[in-house]
Amino acid sequence: MPSAFINSHREADPVASNWYLSDTKRAPSYIGTRQPRARKPAHLDHQPFYPTSNAPRYSWREPPRHPSLRPPSILHTSTANMGSDPQYNKYPDLSLAQHIYQLATPSLSSYHDKSATVLLESIQKTSAAPLFKYLVGPTEGILPKGSPLKWDEKFYEELKEKNEKELQEWEEKLKDAEEKAGETEVVEAMGGKAEFWTRIGEKVLTMSDLREQEKAVAAYNDVFEKTASLGAKIDIVLATIRVGMFFDDKAIIQKNTEKATQLVESGGDWDRRNRLKTYRAINHLTLRAYNAAAPLLLDSLSTFTSTEICTYETLVMYAVLAGVISLSRRDLKARVIDGAEVLAVFGSRKDSNMGDAGVGIMTETGYQAHDLDLGSFSPLEGLVNNFYEAKYSDYFVNLAEVEEQFLRKDRVLAPHRRWYVREMRRRGYAQLLESYRTIELQTVANHFGVSVDFVDRDMSSFIPSQGLNCTIDRVNGSIETNRPDTKNKQYQEVIKHGDQLLTKLQKFGQAVRVRGSERV
Repeated sequence: MPSAFINSHREADPVASNWYLSDTKRAPSYIGTRQPRARKPAHLDHQPFYPTSNAPRYSWREPPRHPSLRPPSILHTSTANMGSDPQYNKYPDLSLAQHIYQLATPSLSSYHDKSATVLLESIQKTSAAPLFKYLVGPTEGILPKGSPLKWDEKFYEELKEKNEKELQEWEEKLKDAEEKAGETEVVEAMGGKAEFWTRIGEKVLTMSDLREQEKAVAAYNDVFEKTASLGAKIDIVLATIRVGMFFDDKAIIQKNTEKATQLVESGGDWDRRNRLKTYRAINHLTLRAYNAAAPLLLDSLSTFTSTEICTYETLVMYAVLAGVISLSRRDLKARVIDGAEVLAVFGSRKDSNMGDAGVGIMTETGYQAHDLDLGSFSPLEGLVNNFYEAKYSDYFVNLAEVEEQFLRKDRVLAPHRRWYVREMRRRGYAQLLESYRTIELQTVANHFGVSVDFVDRDMSSFIPSQGLNCTIDRVNGSIETNRPDTKNKQYQEVIKHGDQLLTKLQKFGQAVRVRGSERV
């Protein structure tokens, strides 16, 4: 080891520098002359051996045994490789999107007053005139007419005046930076202007502008082009994704998710890579791709830092709901039921070492991130455990409770709640039928705590699409399972893929012949 390296660490931490051998100036007197090989004491066999570049290979020195000491390479780790602090993550506040959903949903009338109060306070605090008009404008407002949040022309004009004044300040700051300052100041001014558009909720351009874009998105794109740092570029794209999430614009989300993935793969740091994983997972949930969302959500639990998009408790809820509908029994047991991160939130089997894992995460604007009243996790815990333990009667009860408490209230899950409940019923039926060749309808009804007519109707809806591999004999009141032949299924898939390949080869051959004739 070069002496310069050792000296640099000795100056930074004189205690830690003793972990290594001294340099040549302080080497023992026998170094440089051939001496018998030194023998290491037996009680130090487990200790590491750190030779110097100038010392003979048979010399050694006992390293300190204090447990708090570490090698300088660990003790003085630079934060340069950890990536810069996240930028542009303050706006938009996605907790407001949850309140907008609650106000727009008549069946959640018990939350309307609270949501209206939170939205009005936020609009007033951030001077969000465009957002106010977007919600309750006389012609373009998206909220129902009976909403507690009402249109106020005078209030809107006051907010609009503040916006115009602040926009003028940003324009002057940007102009001044372009004329007198450097590139860094210009980017900062452009970023501040982009955050201004995002904060006030200005999504749609005025009709006089022919560009069919969003002001916030267009502003972030301009900042992206000017920014040199890869980490800052990723932060800009993530902010654009959140704008799409706030306004439920799936085109913006999909386009920028792909863009962020390419940037992260080109050298993004650990923190931004994990944050993007959470973004992708929630996007998969909105697209009903629970199979793709489950592994991403479960991986995000141990590295969660995306507090700008949801709370830790909400992420656990998403992970459990996605896991129970898509994972095998083995993975469900290992990653969900016995998962330490899940136990940290579930009450009855709470992990004392992780009891505060997801408590009190707040957004930059002062509201609880993804402001959703989750209540007790008992129904969700019961759903997972009763499904795994085949307690189907309690499982159906928990499924109804989960729909009411979690699926119906959450803006990400609500559009797919009917499909989710139906698919979970199918998984329950399929798991029960795996243990039987033939079973009576009455027995199935008793297992699930429902009537025979309900079982007949419900299971019949899954059979045509091969959701359940069985036939129902209503006359004899029985169900006969017909397990698919795996080899025949694989054979049919090979034939199908072979036909597709032959079709592509024929098209390719025709194209080659045409091009050859053209050359002749």
